[in-house]
Amino acid sequence: MCQGCQNKVVERAAYRVDHVGSFLRPKELVEAREKFSKGELSQEELTKVEDKVITELVEKQIANGLKGVTDGEFRRAYWHLDFFWGLNGVEHVQGEKGYPFKGIETKPDTAKVSGKISGENHPFVEHYKFLRDLVADKKDVTVKLTIPSPSQLYFELIRTEDHIKGYEKFYPTFEELKAAIVAAYKQVIADLYKEGLRVLQFDDCTWGALADDGFANRFRDARPLEEVRREYAARCLALNNETIEGKPGDLAINTHVCRGNFASKWISQGGYQNVEDELLAGENVDAYYLEYDTDRAGDFKPLAKVGKDKKVVLGLITSKFADLEDKEEVIARIKEASEYVPLENIYLSTQCGFASTEEGNVITEEDQWKKIALIKEIVEEVWGSEE
Repeated sequence: MCQGCQNKVVERAAYRVDHVGSFLRPKELVEAREKFSKGELSQEELTKVEDKVITELVEKQIANGLKGVTDGEFRRAYWHLDFFWGLNGVEHVQGEKGYPFKGIETKPDTAKVSGKISGENHPFVEHYKFLRDLVADKKDVTVKLTIPSPSQLYFELIRTEDHIKGYEKFYPTFEELKAAIVAAYKQVIADLYKEGLRVLQFDDCTWGALADDGFANRFRDARPLEEVRREYAARCLALNNETIEGKPGDLAINTHVCRGNFASKWISQGGYQNVEDELLAGENVDAYYLEYDTDRAGDFKPLAKVGKDKKVVLGLITSKFADLEDKEEVIARIKEASEYVPLENIYLSTQCGFASTEEGNVITEEDQWKKIALIKEIVEEVWGSEE
């Protein structure tokens, strides 16, 4: 890779004032999707509404000082499942149960292997092209596309016994399943790159799950906890790194790690030290967007494992609740983190998106922009500029 290409990747990988990707769905979109689900609106009519609100969202992101823009995930019901359903050989089904968040459970939508997995003609390519064209004349704006990580698809497929019995018909071993997932992702990434994508984000809750000491029980494995954790961490790392391997030199691939974000609830807890060797020392991404808004994420010591050329985007501002953080407390935490990562490699964002699913968190649209404004204010005070 040429040094110039590498520098451009690093510059684009994250911005000092940043966000994870999803935004609250406006009322107009919520109503349109409800009508579509009832057969009262055609796909073409729904797409027109989506196009309109995405255009408005991009304008708001730029007006609020964001240089990396997304479509807010407005065309999706979920941050992860819609992407899985867009793969060939993966079916939208109703599972045994939803995800068990604290005090609430999600709808039982899930993904199941129904044939050989491949990535040709993924609908997200067209979604990207619309966003690309919206900012074609904006010199200082970069499009970021968010998709679930390859390891997240694997986790979805081992979530229940029913899932496992589904994929084993086509892929009897993990190695065979891994090869299929990696090939499918590489195809989608190649298609996106061909259309101009240069910043891709892998959203990944698998590391948050692995950090949680309840992980082994959740996946019905009675072996010693650390034995189970190391095995699954190695599998997740292999899935992600083999997908990243051979990527174009000017394509930045980042990852976002959190512990669940649904209707302002969470699902996992545990510090990064439980997965620091695989995630922070081992994953070949350009930047890490890391949840750090509560003590559920542990301390900053594991950040010492991050390579010197990688960016760390600290998720110190919560997207779950409207209350604004104390600016001085956030600044103090940034300084604490700089004991392990150079300050010039640190960036700031919310810990997760504002609406990982179409239901959104328990905040208002005004609240979410206040959070972005707070990030900008803190960045200007700590670094003196947004660069």
